[in-house]
Order: sequence, then structure tokens, then C-alpha cells
Amino acid sequence: MHLRITLLAAARSSSLLDVRFEDDRPLDAAGWREAERAIPAYAHLAGAELRYCSPTMRCRETGDVLGMRPLAQPALRECDMGRWRGCTFKEVAAREPRAVDAWLADPHATPHGGESLFSFILRVGDWLDTRPGGEGETLIAAVVEPTVLRAAAVYALKAPPHTYWRVDVRPLSSVTLAGWAGDWTLAMDH
Repeated sequence: MHLRITLLAAARSSSLLDVRFEDDRPLDAAGWREAERAIPAYAHLAGAELRYCSPTMRCRETGDVLGMRPLAQPALRECDMGRWRGCTFKEVAAREPRAVDAWLADPHATPHGGESLFSFILRVGDWLDTRPGGEGETLIAAVVEPTVLRAAAVYALKAPPHTYWRVDVRPLSSVTLAGWAGDWTLAMDH
């Protein structure tokens, strides 16, 4: 069994300056236009045998624009940010600077009362490792939050958790992971 899992970051739902932890806003007008412009590049994802998405509205909407009709997966939700949910990074850093420093420095830290970065990466990795496959190659597509795509890349490469902060994911960017449970390769799309 060989899997090819393409993870696509959802189109945007707000200005990058207004990004909030665990934000479930729908696509904004610019996000809709970006998703519609991306149809030629990503229309093939609608033909994947299995089509999933993070449970946020913007991920479902991005998948629908691309004709995927994805199935929401709770395991692909963003990291549980506890009491920081709904706040911007700037707001939290102004209110709790030491807590933010601890969170950025230690992947096991949970100063917000939610999920650690380490646990988040493992949760996303567990989802990758439990995807079903059949004979030959199984094609899977998922529209996910940028944070989920970052966690998947770190897990697949077996990189240290702190490398999560070094992965830049823009709206509508994608990565394909090829392989099977516990043995993933980052495959560059053409």
C-alpha cells in the first residue's frame, strides 16, 4: 500500500495581521477570489479517492470551491489554544509575554491551558499514519489550516518539534506526502 496525501492550505479568511488562534471565520471576499483562481491548479484534487478537510468553515468552503466536497476530520483541527483562542498573537504577547516565550521555547509547554505543540504534531501525525489505502497507490487530498500543514510536514520529516516555527505556509499552498504509516517522504509537486 502506498499513499499520496496532498495537503492544501485553505484560502484566507482575514488579513494576516488579524489572524487569530483557532479562528473559524468563513472565507472573506479576497479568499473566495483566490480559491476560484486556484481551480485550474487544484481541480485534480476533486478526483482523489479520499477527500478531507479541517473542520473550520474556511477549509470546508475552500474544498467546496475546488469541487472536492471534503469530509471534515476532527483530528485535523488546529492546535487547542485554550484561553488564547480567538486572540491574535500580538494581543496575547502584550498580556502574557512570559507565557508566550515559554510556549515558543518549549514544545511541551501549555501556558494557555490547551494542547502542547508536541501533542498537536503527534495528533496530526497519527491522522496521517492511520489513513486507509488499498492495492497500489491511494490518492488522498485534504484542505487544512496552515498550522496543520506545518505540523504534518514536521511529523513526516521526523524533524524536531521546534522546526515547526520555521515552516512558512501561505494560503492555497500545498505539499504532498508520499509513503505509508511512519515512513513519509515530502514529494515536490510539479
